[in-house]
Amino acid sequence: MWRACGALRAWALARPRGARAYSAGGGAAYTQGQSPEPRTREYFYYVDHQGQLFLDDSKMKNFVTCFKDPQFLVTFFSRLRPNRSGRYETSFPFLSLCGRERNFLRCEDRPVVFTHVLSAGRGPPRLSYCGGGEALAVPFEPARLLPLAANGRLYHPAPERAGGVGLVRSALAFELSACFEYAPGAPALPSHVRWQGRRLALTMDLAPLLRAAAPP
Repeated sequence: MWRACGALRAWALARPRGARAYSAGGGAAYTQGQSPEPRTREYFYYVDHQGQLFLDDSKMKNFVTCFKDPQFLVTFFSRLRPNRSGRYETSFPFLSLCGRERNFLRCEDRPVVFTHVLSAGRGPPRLSYCGGGEALAVPFEPARLLPLAANGRLYHPAPERAGGVGLVRSALAFELSACFEYAPGAPALPSHVRWQGRRLALTMDLAPLLRAAAPP
């Protein structure tokens, strides 16, 4: 059993009776640790554009208040799936299950946020996401980086279960932007990326996934 599950259950039981009900973006109200069915608990989370995970109802969302325990983060994000539970699907589009515990997630942009490039000696580089280090990482595919002019952000392929596309944290995106090349007369978006001595054309194949995920 996930160690952090027990810790969160203990935290919820320690909350005073009549704890305040919150509402995410005008959606359905909830109370952290609520039990809609016997032996079931529900918790609600939020991930920002830097890949930091918070309890959704935290008043202050910064580095001090975000979750930092690697074991918790790895288990939470490795179990992340689209929310098809019939509960809070609009307000919290992703769900991480732990036994009878339901952990609902909403995000500022994407649920997966890449934070670091991992270089394993002579092996291919990988992108790590959401504070999980090597345990939460995907192969780095520079040709599939997608710079989006609409919001100035950078995206990269992510696990299919988490939507197939993830956001690149701004600090890492700034580092990678030095590798981009722009076509003459087209300064808005790069056409190629240089990586490890190779010049690669950007495929832009992630664009349909982002359009499909955009709200109507």
